[in-house]
Amino acid sequence: MHLRVTFVAAARSSSLLAERFEDDRPLDQAGWDEVQRAAAELVPLAAAELRYCSPTPRSRATGDALGYGPLVQLALRDCDMGRWRGFTLGEAMAREPDAVDAWLADPRSAPHGGESLMSFISRVGGWLDTRPADDGSRIVAVAEPSVVRAALVYALKAQPSTYWNIDVRPLSTVTLTGNNRRWNLRLEAGMQRV
Repeated sequence: MHLRVTFVAAARSSSLLAERFEDDRPLDQAGWDEVQRAAAELVPLAAAELRYCSPTPRSRATGDALGYGPLVQLALRDCDMGRWRGFTLGEAMAREPDAVDAWLADPRSAPHGGESLMSFISRVGGWLDTRPADDGSRIVAVAEPSVVRAALVYALKAQPSTYWNIDVRPLSTVTLTGNNRRWNLRLEAGMQRV
């Protein structure tokens, strides 16, 4: 059976310039306002048989506000950034410029002491590949933008460096169809439907 997995990027908890690695802050007022504006288009995704979310406060709050009642999935957590957790990219660069350069250049490196980009992409891909096809064919997952990027790189079998070229905006959606290591990107006109 083919699955249809629609990822919804969590609403924001800060301005894009202040985004932090493994940001555990809740939705800010701008994030709540964005959810309200997008609700008419996103609420129908609650019809999915399975509804999941990343464990972050903003992913859970986004899913709850849209009526999904999502089940938290630890495999959909953000990349483990080790000692850079809570830093912006600029702050990490100011403290450890050579380490940040190495991390950006080599997807297998983890100079921060956490998870490499390659491991992160593989973890998210493993979650995708193990979705239970017999429990239903429609899935919605509210996740951090980084998780959505990792899922796209995995599904498209793209080079890991492609991760840096995917821009996932808050409350954007993308649908993958397929199962067990064979995934396709599905783009739809107008409102996303499950």
